Amino acid sequence: MSHWYEEAAPEADEEMRAAAIARQNSLTKPRGALGRLEDVAVQMSAIQRTLEPHANKALIAVFAGDHGVTTEDVSAYPQTVTSEMVRNFANGGAAISVLAKAMGIDFTVVNVGTVYALEDLPNVQDLRVGAGTQNMCVTEAMTLEQCEEALAVGRGIIDQAGDIDVFIGGEMGIGNSTAAAALAVAHTRLSATAMVGRGTGISDQVLAKKAAVVTRAMSRHLPHMKNGVEVLRRIGGYEINALAGAYIRAAQRGIVVLVDGYICTAAAISAVKINPSIRPWLFFSHCSAEPGHSRLLNKLEAEPLLQLDMRLGEGTGAALALPIMQAACRLQIEMASFEQAGVSRGND
Repeated sequence: MSHWYEEAAPEADEEMRAAAIARQNSLTKPRGALGRLEDVAVQMSAIQRTLEPHANKALIAVFAGDHGVTTEDVSAYPQTVTSEMVRNFANGGAAISVLAKAMGIDFTVVNVGTVYALEDLPNVQDLRVGAGTQNMCVTEAMTLEQCEEALAVGRGIIDQAGDIDVFIGGEMGIGNSTAAAALAVAHTRLSATAMVGRGTGISDQVLAKKAAVVTRAMSRHLPHMKNGVEVLRRIGGYEINALAGAYIRAAQRGIVVLVDGYICTAAAISAVKINPSIRPWLFFSHCSAEPGHSRLLNKLEAEPLLQLDMRLGEGTGAALALPIMQAACRLQIEMASFEQAGVSRGND
């Protein structure tokens, strides 16, 4: 039986890619002078099948969930912070709330699995799959039913989003950088020490403990990870799985995805493992200060748009990259060609 998350996304149009490259080479600039902006516009032309690519209307959805692995003392903050930050998002006090408002981007928060039930909050959707995951060092993070329900939460957010061009996912969950590191190890087979970082700002002692925790979890689960869904079930998180589901659904619907930092990239590589056809729709916004992030990006053969040494999450890096994507599109559409401008060409 096939599942919704295995349905193929639309393929890139290689003839349109060639036409976009020709368009870029006809514009009033030295060939390749706009660097990565040209790459972005050409790739968007190929997947959107137009010489006038667009990134005009975006949605930011921040998914929140708690993690049983926090009982291993891997975070500098208590688990209550996840729920407290959801309230902060709702009240407009978080970094991503400020950026979304300043940039005029539609913004929603989705509670997929906080340990503590929350009161009704403005702009927060209560879609809890469970009260946090289980400790992956001891057992599977969740059941298969919970895993698929979390994936479906992400699908639902995309399906209700209306007419958008770009999806930006964010996350909030104390302990989720440990889950992300475990996912990174599962998908790259590099060591835990290569993939764990300081997350919320942990000490050297806690960093060593975090690597040991990931190693323990992987020794338990790695032999049983027969597919991408099973990886997410065993060592994922409700908010991470919802992100993966949203990325898959966005690509299936022809919506460009701007991936944020380390945890979002762990969700993205998990989504690609489940459905490789979505990869052309994923753009990577920045390389965070988490050491494992660059290694995940390398595995995905992805070049991030920004390098700002950020490690906040929430979707902040992706929000900052959106104007760059928009600029890339407008430059390809609106710049004059040498012929239109009456400018003499150089020797290419």
